Amino acid sequence: MASTGLQLLGLVLAVLGWVFGALVCAAPLWRVSAFVGGELVIAQVLWEGLWMNCLSQTTGQIQCKTYDSTLALPTSAQAARGLTVLSLLLCLLALILGVAGAKCTHCMGDANQASKARLARIAGVLYLVAGLAYLIPICWTAYTIIRDFYDPNIAAPLKRELGPALYLGWGACVLLLVGGALLHVGSSPPGGRTLPVFGGAAKDNPHTGAAGEGKQQEKSFV
Repeated sequence: MASTGLQLLGLVLAVLGWVFGALVCAAPLWRVSAFVGGELVIAQVLWEGLWMNCLSQTTGQIQCKTYDSTLALPTSAQAARGLTVLSLLLCLLALILGVAGAKCTHCMGDANQASKARLARIAGVLYLVAGLAYLIPICWTAYTIIRDFYDPNIAAPLKRELGPALYLGWGACVLLLVGGALLHVGSSPPGGRTLPVFGGAAKDNPHTGAAGEGKQQEKSFV
């Protein structure tokens, strides 16, 4: 029962990480305008994401526009797109395998517990790989933002700050990693190898028992 609880907890945490990761991937809040020039009046705020950028004005009006060309984006942005989409697809595959291999489901029948445990462990590994793949673009984007922010050669209007999507992305990565680890640990194979017990081995071997009784009888006659 304890392993079943770990398995369900890991699957729930991993699914939550997958949902948060999908929201982060679609949100245009990876980069936010940094106001370091001492402006007292902020008229516009620029939000940048993987797929679009949005311009928010003080009047409350928000205008969003998708990027015109994927090839015109920097290489880091293209790599971030690819890694995040790959991570989400791995999570989808892991979810299918995890549900099929869960101990509380009957997708593969109750008599095939070893195969179900193997599928659940593979799902846990896929969630771990997905979490690491999602962590790379999040950390790389944060690194470039911080590097450009402290670079004196970059003008103040071009500086950016860490957007709220990055913090949510770190949380999604933690959920994927913890959920995958719990799912893998909770999906131990049914049964286990028992250590040989000498008393039990003697009982299972009738010839050994008969020989022992014969020796005891010989000793009694002597």
